[in-house]
Amino acid sequence: MNTPFIRNHQMNVIKKQAEFVLKTLRTVADRKVLETVRLTAVTNIFAAFPALTEEQKQLLAPVSSLETAQEFQRYLDDLEAYVVPFPAITAKQIQKLFPKTKKLKLPDLDSIDLRHVTYLGWTDIATGRLFIVYPRDGQFAGIEGRITPTNKKGYCLFCNRHQELAFFSVETKAAFASQDNIARYGHYVCLDNGSCNHSITNTEALEKFILAARKS
Repeated sequence: MNTPFIRNHQMNVIKKQAEFVLKTLRTVADRKVLETVRLTAVTNIFAAFPALTEEQKQLLAPVSSLETAQEFQRYLDDLEAYVVPFPAITAKQIQKLFPKTKKLKLPDLDSIDLRHVTYLGWTDIATGRLFIVYPRDGQFAGIEGRITPTNKKGYCLFCNRHQELAFFSVETKAAFASQDNIARYGHYVCLDNGSCNHSITNTEALEKFILAARKS
């Protein structure tokens, strides 16, 4: 089997569980505790997928039997071949997602490893605006808003990790509302989009935010 089936956030789950098992191997002598941690790691990895074939389970399950750092790294390296990259997108497609933004600053698409991207995010420092593109239901969804660094650490809405935060605020308005009836919808997110993409293990909060921000 060589069909990619692991999305970036699922690969992050696998890495997190592999690191936890390896850390336990190095710090815990009780074999029963270690066995419980191994089984829990497999359970957590399987739970990150809505459905798995038997072949896919066989590819993921070895995390419960590895012993050395080299074996864990080889396991993760082998799984890279099964990662589903962020869908290819062009500058023209991005521009169409933000038709009201004049002189849109585009990300350097050639420098981005799409295998490790759950959402495409970039900041226009000159205007203080964050742009996010996310593939949903076979199409790209785009949102933009004001990004304000907080100069402090906290838990990001998207990845739920303790990171340097910024407040992301998006203009919204109710359907059929007047032009002046505009509200703002916002939350604290990672200041560094790259770190967020390397930490995110669940897309539910991200998708809910995008859905709420796009309501008009």
